[in-house]
Amino acid sequence: MPLAVEAHQLVKRFSGRGGTVDAVRGVDLRVEEGEVFGFLGPNGAGKSTTVRMLTTLMTITSGTARVAGIDVSDEPDAARRGIGVALQEVGLDPRQTGRELLVLQARLFGSSASQAADRAQELLELVDLVDAADRRIKGYSGGMKRRLDLASALVHQPKVLFLDEPTTGLDPASRLTVWEEMRRINAQGTTVFLTTQYLEEADQLCSRLAIIDGGLIVREGTPVELKAELRRRRSLPQDPSLDDVFLDATGRTRERIAGQVQEVQG
Repeated sequence: MPLAVEAHQLVKRFSGRGGTVDAVRGVDLRVEEGEVFGFLGPNGAGKSTTVRMLTTLMTITSGTARVAGIDVSDEPDAARRGIGVALQEVGLDPRQTGRELLVLQARLFGSSASQAADRAQELLELVDLVDAADRRIKGYSGGMKRRLDLASALVHQPKVLFLDEPTTGLDPASRLTVWEEMRRINAQGTTVFLTTQYLEEADQLCSRLAIIDGGLIVREGTPVELKAELRRRRSLPQDPSLDDVFLDATGRTRERIAGQVQEVQG
């Protein structure tokens, strides 16, 4: 199976007055085409730094990374054409309509006026925003803005879509709607690289996942494999949950995140 994302011994080192800090300390990743791959980790674990290197937003100290078959250090411009990125903070112009935003994005990627209009309509249908297409974005709900941001990241038909905590701050109903959009996008052939702090989200959506802590991958596999391995190793009477796997992998305790075991906390 071809690889959509491949990283080998990826390192990011920061130097400052206080000395040198290795935020990422030799990460290996292999994400197959067509997967929904989950990337979990507590705050400060190196999750965001890794994603920023993979998406050309941050330079790599050492190691190699290829996304959509392209080396992100050697050919950053070409790599950007093969990926879509939707960051946690949605950056949309509230004065535009949803349709205007998507048409503008398509034009910036070189589409003709008619191609841009057609692509905008396709994406509005994909994320179920046709009825709101000609309303100003300032009147959109949080969930609608998140879905429009997903559509914006898909304008140029990327091979790999990076989603950085796409449902943070959404109400449960909006979160479920965004889940459905992710499934629909993936069903059309786009590989999804999902970073999330919601363990239930990873369990529901991801075909495989990796847990990073202290700049290193500490556990990797399918949700079913990871839960089965923990049950065997600890001789548990029943299947554990994914939050049990996370706590075991990172050495954290339930007491430390009491009341928030569904969400990864540092």
